[in-house]
Amino acid sequence: MPGMIRPAGHYEPIAREGLVFIVPLFLVALVSWWYGHPWVSLFFLAAAVCVCLFFRNPERTPPEGEHLVLSPADGRVVEIVDDARSDRLDESRLKRISIFMSIFNVHVNRSPISGTVRKIDHRPGSFLDARDPEASVVNEHNSLIIRGNDYDLEVVQIAGKVARRIACWVAEGEHVRRGQRFGLIRFGSRLDVYLPKHFSIHVEVGGRVRAGVSVLAKAPDGETQGPSRQGFG
Repeated sequence: MPGMIRPAGHYEPIAREGLVFIVPLFLVALVSWWYGHPWVSLFFLAAAVCVCLFFRNPERTPPEGEHLVLSPADGRVVEIVDDARSDRLDESRLKRISIFMSIFNVHVNRSPISGTVRKIDHRPGSFLDARDPEASVVNEHNSLIIRGNDYDLEVVQIAGKVARRIACWVAEGEHVRRGQRFGLIRFGSRLDVYLPKHFSIHVEVGGRVRAGVSVLAKAPDGETQGPSRQGFG
């Protein structure tokens, strides 16, 4: 699939997708210093450090509670839709929470729930500003349908004006855990989460969230996700 990356595992403190930028910047800084251009070297060294910060991949510990739906991304909630629709889910009425990631956020994405990846669907498209409501429909995006015990949830990685490279590190049929890393979007973008209509929302538009830590929504009592497993990816 064009624009897709699918490495196995992803536990490094700096996501490997950043190496293609970081290594050349460090090399230019080293060569500049070697040939007596300290200010040029300092500039490229600072740029390399900034890129390292962008691709940082911190460890996270999800809160307890299999009924919790966690944020898949760091960023700001830009839209909550109470009557949303998705052509990939059977339900005619859903809730949608949209999260915008700026260049200053951690860009590693994490699974909102535990369950099995039932379907992955990558679609090419436009590159509108990720904050534009139309971006959910027309921009290039990658959708994951995750099946819990009693429901399906969809999380969509959406490319933006600058972000034109979507990484997905899981495969169809794979079991994922709440808070497990599943992908990354390079240089700022947006994630949408589609939930069953009867779930209660626990964030507001404008609120800040952290991937694998912040609670977006809760399933009703007695409705849980897929079987929990120890450890976090």
